[in-house]
Amino acid sequence: MEMVQVVFLTVLMFFVIVTVHEWGHYYFAKRAGILVREFAIGFGPKLFSYKRNETQFTLRLLPFGGYARMAGEDPELIEIQTGQTIAVRLNNENQVKRIYLDQLDNRKNVIRGEVQFIDLEERLSLRLDVDGEFQQYEVHPQAMMVAKGTETQIAPKDRQFGSKSVGQRALAIFAGPAMNFILAFILFAVYIQMVGLPVENPTYVQIGKVSEGMPADEANLQEGDIVESINGTPIGADAQKIIELTSASADKPMEWTIRRGDQVLNVTLTPRTVKGEEGGKVGIVAQMPTRQAGFTETITGSGKAMVETTNIIFVGFKQLIEKFSMDDLGGPVRTFEVTGQIAKSGIDQLTQWAAILSLYLGIFNLLPIPALDGSRLIFLGVEALRGKPVDPNKEGMVHFIGFAMLFLLMIAVTYNDILRLING
Repeated sequence: MEMVQVVFLTVLMFFVIVTVHEWGHYYFAKRAGILVREFAIGFGPKLFSYKRNETQFTLRLLPFGGYARMAGEDPELIEIQTGQTIAVRLNNENQVKRIYLDQLDNRKNVIRGEVQFIDLEERLSLRLDVDGEFQQYEVHPQAMMVAKGTETQIAPKDRQFGSKSVGQRALAIFAGPAMNFILAFILFAVYIQMVGLPVENPTYVQIGKVSEGMPADEANLQEGDIVESINGTPIGADAQKIIELTSASADKPMEWTIRRGDQVLNVTLTPRTVKGEEGGKVGIVAQMPTRQAGFTETITGSGKAMVETTNIIFVGFKQLIEKFSMDDLGGPVRTFEVTGQIAKSGIDQLTQWAAILSLYLGIFNLLPIPALDGSRLIFLGVEALRGKPVDPNKEGMVHFIGFAMLFLLMIAVTYNDILRLING
């Protein structure tokens, strides 16, 4: 049951982090009037899909991220050529509401003809040759093209990503990482509320987490117990002393004096050696006493955690560049593994870890790497300085190459993660 809960919490955490990021793109794109064709979590084959208003919401198999696909970012997949035979269905205002590209003989209540003229971006009109008679039609701005059983909404020029101002496009792109920063700030604040703040000038050390199956668990020590002395040595507020005394007593019985509320308990513990670790272990995390954080303390504490974690992330980037090694990289498999281990430590630790991952995702996406949000913002900055956009084909090629390289790197680190798991 615990394993099911850990898996559920791990998947839920990633789902929330990615969804918040993509929702940022989606929300500000919609505010700018951009048609968002798909809001997807994950990549690859669809697991679940439903359509709401103009957007298809999908959950996909590979949990490597997500995307909000906006009209005009990529070349339209469906094009109608002059001379092509199509069928159209009109609404009550005689506007084209549906355009059928195949199975024309099976379509009912339609007008079938050969395309003489069509403009689905600016003029929103088309002209058909229907049995030798030319007929002109206005196209509804939300008309659907139907081919191979799939409906694709047309994207007039004013609904496409490229038609919006540099500021609107930059906001739609930056909003993804920004939502991750906001989520990280909120999660750090929630974590502070969960664990509290250290008491000033503490006089004692208390037991935090107790590992199942270890000597402390077998002796029924509990979270919140105060360690008063070990082998007659007073502990006071010196958590390091507990570690030193325990480490030096591997396989040797120790006498612990514990205070639990108004009770004083004398407990005998025998520290064990743990593979890969030095000295004896009893299976506890010693922690200093804490108090409930106030509102102002929570806000300032969360901001401080954001700054400190950001510094650690950039130090990690620097070390990775200076001493690059595949063993230092972790993909989705390793991240899921670490998250699962943290989830076993409690919801408070998982909340802090989620805050760190959300902040990391926001920062990573702003790096000037092709295919990431940071690279797209650089192209918009160049456009703002030049007064005209970079050639879309050249920009698209840069992003495509960047995405391909990131995907290959993801495959490599995932393979590395799997080998690490197999080899223990």
